[in-house]
Amino acid sequence: MSAATVLDGLLEPLSRCLDAESSRRVVELRVPASVQDHIDSLAKRANEGLLTDDERTEYEALINAADFIAILKLKAHRHLHPQ
Repeated sequence: MSAATVLDGLLEPLSRCLDAESSRRVVELRVPASVQDHIDSLAKRANEGLLTDDERTEYEALINAADFIAILKLKAHRHLHPQ
């Protein structure tokens, strides 16, 4: 079972707790520019093979958080626009 599948399964019960207003707020969630700039900087250093061990740990945690947020946003969007 892939990590994405497990994460999806973990988030399904949480997504059922969202009402329409909460779902809208999740869908509209944006990363602050300063945080995005930091992520972009780490991404660039990662692509160049220049991350320190601490930076690699941080970058991996940020990627995992981004995956979590993306799946939750998708579930909130589906709550607002059921198929």
